Amino acid sequence: MKKTIFTLTSLFLAFSISQAQEVKFEEYTLDNGLQVILHQDDTSPIIITSVMYQVGAKDENPERTGFAHFFEHLLFEGTKNIERGEWFKIVSSNGGSNNANTNDDRTYYYEVFPSNAIELGLWMESERLLHPIINQIGVDTQNEVVKEEKRLRVDNQPYGNLFAEVKKNMFKKHPYRWSTIGDMNHLDAATLEEFLAFNEKFYVPNNATLVVAGDINKPEVMKMIKDYFGSIPRGNDVKRVSIKEEPITKQIDAVAYDPNIQIPAIVHAYRTPAMNTREARILDMVSTILSDGKSSRLYKKLVDEKKIALQVSAFNVSQQDYGMYLTFALPLNNTSLADLTKEIDEEIVKIQTELISEREYEKLQNVFENNFVNSNASIAGIAGSLATFQMLYGDINLINNEIDIYRSITREEIREAASKYLNTNQRLRLEYLPKSEQ
Repeated sequence: MKKTIFTLTSLFLAFSISQAQEVKFEEYTLDNGLQVILHQDDTSPIIITSVMYQVGAKDENPERTGFAHFFEHLLFEGTKNIERGEWFKIVSSNGGSNNANTNDDRTYYYEVFPSNAIELGLWMESERLLHPIINQIGVDTQNEVVKEEKRLRVDNQPYGNLFAEVKKNMFKKHPYRWSTIGDMNHLDAATLEEFLAFNEKFYVPNNATLVVAGDINKPEVMKMIKDYFGSIPRGNDVKRVSIKEEPITKQIDAVAYDPNIQIPAIVHAYRTPAMNTREARILDMVSTILSDGKSSRLYKKLVDEKKIALQVSAFNVSQQDYGMYLTFALPLNNTSLADLTKEIDEEIVKIQTELISEREYEKLQNVFENNFVNSNASIAGIAGSLATFQMLYGDINLINNEIDIYRSITREEIREAASKYLNTNQRLRLEYLPKSEQ
């Protein structure tokens, strides 16, 4: 009976995929280098205006980390035509919402409005690009905001510094070695001139992608884009340096301490290929096999059956230059971290030496089919994907056909990728311990 239900679920998902609408888009480039992507969807009267800038933590001066994330906050301070403190009021008073986020590779700003406010959204993003007000008052204000965010989300959060500890041990040369939120001492030491120079270098139209999606009239929107963005001067081309890491050939053993935890954690991290490679996608599948849901291998073995872990997970962190594959576990019932390492390694060896079953492979395909449908289920999700695929992958069409790559991955490739990248001599083993144990 279970097999019948599983088969019916597979058929339903296959039908859902076949019925999923292709994401149609139009792309072009303004004379100043601004990349523009339009996507029309008349199913609901909303629009999203978003701009992605190709500047993240990896583009920072090693002595001035945190700048990219700082600008995520700073560029809401105000512009020549939007008074300080008025940005969010304008958005909310027109029935909209907005936000921004930063990672190691890019910074992303967006507004969601009723479709009759599309011109407002375009004007506001053009103001952010053309007329930002960067002064000492704004810098000092946002400095305190970022410090409070770091205290709340990192310093006082259980396991809040874990990822930062992984990065600094995994990377010795590449700027992925520092955290996105950066070093507060670096921000304190920075001058106003340094913030102005950062804006002038990275916040230029030829380093940005504008996406307008939703209930739009394309000819009207194209005219608005030309009116608001066309006259913005092109900036100097951003010169990017490719920094290569030496391969890891011997296990890196590290220990870190956290005053906010009582339960230790064990982390294994492996350096992996860039996000646009086939192998990165195969490793996405490996992490799903190991820890996606209660029927996954690690959860079933360590949590359900042996009851030696309170929590266990595996995930593939995909980034533009390098990725990281991590396993994470919290011990239960006085289990040692060494024993958790042994049990996790045993499951990885199985994937390296044995083909996953046909049934497990079918389930895996269903998970990624479902993820594909969900990623294109909202205007906001589509807009973010369009910008990401254009800027970081160099192929916008992946929004429609990346699922074909996952469909084509074989069981043999899963075994080979695990054998190539998930070896004990190629990893960091980090014991993340309560401060009291130091």
